[in-house]
Amino acid sequence: MNREDGVNRIQEVLGALPVGCSPEQAEKLYDWYKYLTEKNKEFNLTAITEFEEVLEKHYYDSLLYVPEASCRKIIDVGTGAGFPGMPLAIFHPDVQFVLMDSLAKRIRFIEESVEMLNLTNVTAVHARAEDLARDPAYREQFDACVSRAVSQLRVLAEYDVPFVKVGGEFVPYKSGDIAEELEEAEKALKVLGVKLEKKQKEVLPVSQAQRTLLHFRKKKETPKAYPRKAGTPAKKPL
Repeated sequence: MNREDGVNRIQEVLGALPVGCSPEQAEKLYDWYKYLTEKNKEFNLTAITEFEEVLEKHYYDSLLYVPEASCRKIIDVGTGAGFPGMPLAIFHPDVQFVLMDSLAKRIRFIEESVEMLNLTNVTAVHARAEDLARDPAYREQFDACVSRAVSQLRVLAEYDVPFVKVGGEFVPYKSGDIAEELEEAEKALKVLGVKLEKKQKEVLPVSQAQRTLLHFRKKKETPKAYPRKAGTPAKKPL
């Protein structure tokens, strides 16, 4: 597929989303797709590399979340190859994004991508969530925290919620039946001080795969004991 056809196809698919898709946004996403698949041969960044699949399962999927109008700062915890953070940053240039991951090779790739695409609203950070969330420069400093395909909800909440300001949003992307996860996470969500406000149910346009974005509102400060030391949330979930 040549660049023009690729850009047109991106506009066609993503144009169906509430955020729409400008030619400039589509061009950035196409260029990033080429760079992602090139680097993937060296670093194994993603198992999904075919253009149409990347378009639907990485780009479209990432952009299902629309930041609130008052949102100015978002952290993407466990960003991997940059999802959902990079597509969101391209489509929401007035919002500052921190993309965090525990693997240095992924962060190097994101830094190179940010430079290539001339993005001024993205910072990439190499860290573990349990450590970074105890840093005063990051703890409760964000209007929203997003995570996609990272961990079970009761574990993920302990990673993510400490980054969110009181009144802000914690938004995990989930697939399949999430009723059991929500039930298992009930204690963790209560301890960490967040309340479910909305289940955003979506269907991807080609595969018809189901997605649910859970919108939690942070009601109180995170107790100082959380997150626990690195590795503990996964080994001993709340």
